[in-house]
Amino acid sequence: MTLAYRFTTTLFFVLFKILFRFKIINIEKVPEKGGVIVVSNHVSHLDPLVIGAAIRKRQSTFMAKRGLLKIPLIGAFVKTFSFPVDRGAPQPSTIKEAVRRLKNGELIVMFPEGGRSRDGSLLDAKRGTGLIAALSGAKVIPAYIDGTDRALPAGAKFIKPSSISLIFGSPIEIEGNESGKDLQERIGNDIMKEIGNLKNKMSLRGSRND
Repeated sequence: MTLAYRFTTTLFFVLFKILFRFKIINIEKVPEKGGVIVVSNHVSHLDPLVIGAAIRKRQSTFMAKRGLLKIPLIGAFVKTFSFPVDRGAPQPSTIKEAVRRLKNGELIVMFPEGGRSRDGSLLDAKRGTGLIAALSGAKVIPAYIDGTDRALPAGAKFIKPSSISLIFGSPIEIEGNESGKDLQERIGNDIMKEIGNLKNKMSLRGSRND
């Protein structure tokens, strides 16, 4: 982990604690070493920062859409902890790069829905996530983020007061008798099912605290 990355994630962690009463649940579910894919719902531009701030014992690598890397200043910053992906149709080279990094023991954060959900509902997973999981053999850890869609909704220019919570789940079993597209789709479905389960757990926690 680079010193700059550690400083940045610690800074955001402190800011999120102050601004959003940031709560992290089950961080121990994230392995401290070895290839890991963290898969999460995606509802706000804050989501990558939230996950990076939560997983401070390891450096997270993100798959960022190629256009983001072309933005002056922002692109240079994002490039230090991510690699580009064409969101509509990931290229074979992108898949190979993700698998290579995972086999080298990196932690990669992926948003399997392929883009932000405008209304907060969970979308179907794209097959790329299942393909990378199957080829790499990495552990797949589900996560659910709550509150970022209220703090910075899609299309909003300013941050709003809101509580933000992040819950991690147990590793997802990816072995099976299927192959090819069937296996990729099954892994994607299993991922979204587990993220949905975490969403329900978060809702129950919230109702108990009301």
